[in-house]
Amino acid sequence: MMNNNFFNDKMTRVLVGKKVLFITTKNIDYIRNSQEIDLVQKSAQSAKIIGYKDKSYVIRLLKIYIKLFFMSLEDYNLIFVGFAPQLILPLFRNKFKGKLIVEDFFISIYDTFVCDRKKFKATSLFAKLFLHIDKITIKVADEIIVDTLAQGSYFVDCLGADSSKINVLYLKADISIYYPRIIPNKEQLNKKFVVLYFGTILPLQGVDVILQCIKNMENIPSVTFQIIGPIKNKDLKKYEQLKNVKFIPWLSQNSLAEKIAKADLCLAGHFNNNIAKASRTIPGKAYIYDSMEKPMILGDNTANHELFHEDDNKYYYVEMGNPNKLKEKILHVMEKSILNG
Repeated sequence: MMNNNFFNDKMTRVLVGKKVLFITTKNIDYIRNSQEIDLVQKSAQSAKIIGYKDKSYVIRLLKIYIKLFFMSLEDYNLIFVGFAPQLILPLFRNKFKGKLIVEDFFISIYDTFVCDRKKFKATSLFAKLFLHIDKITIKVADEIIVDTLAQGSYFVDCLGADSSKINVLYLKADISIYYPRIIPNKEQLNKKFVVLYFGTILPLQGVDVILQCIKNMENIPSVTFQIIGPIKNKDLKKYEQLKNVKFIPWLSQNSLAEKIAKADLCLAGHFNNNIAKASRTIPGKAYIYDSMEKPMILGDNTANHELFHEDDNKYYYVEMGNPNKLKEKILHVMEKSILNG
């Protein structure tokens, strides 16, 4: 298994002595950016960061395009493109010619819009365009950063990435916010066993599996659920009437951390078994739960097993796409918790 220390050693060798231009289209304080900017600033001879805090993605992108179009790259010998290099490298690859190029290929736009979210059919013109852009972006890079070994293998097999260029950088939680803490007054939830899930409620995450599990546990009064995130999908809204779950809108990161700290068990996932990407990626929330030392249930897939080794104290695995198995696992963890006091 390739770990973060291996990644850091290799990328340090790539960055050392270099004058780096770091570019990201994602908001500058995004955790992935923070990881990579920290690495660049510690390892490189110098670093210039191009990224913006505007809420609008389009405005951030336009600002970057204008900046890159007019600026000279004479002072830089390494270009590091963070989140969504597909929006930068195909357009500026001629300007970057002769520079060492490092990219974070965090997502494939083809995989995201065609296979994951199913916005376009695989035979459509848009699908072919997305695939072409992905392949160009992969090809021009000298080093490619991915978030799991499983994702890296997919990019090699389906996009023609050179396996020798693949580097795995696992995500990490912000430990200034997400750290272990002791919460007094557990009685405020009537001593019920609290199971928590938070997320953007994308199909990939398998929230429908969680909600069906909650419905199947309506007659178990000792367990209560908290779902943090936007339940907008009409197919999911029918679950809002369930008595054993509380739906909570988006919270600040500090408030979210408090909720997680008060939970007895956290659901990480992914639980969808129909979208291939769900088995190739580790959910970001898993890093947060782990940083806070909370027991969690993970989807039994290749990516999760890269980092989290099942034991019967902290990491629990469950068959993806099966609400009944999820129910069984929750009850198992609850019973174990009661026995351990």
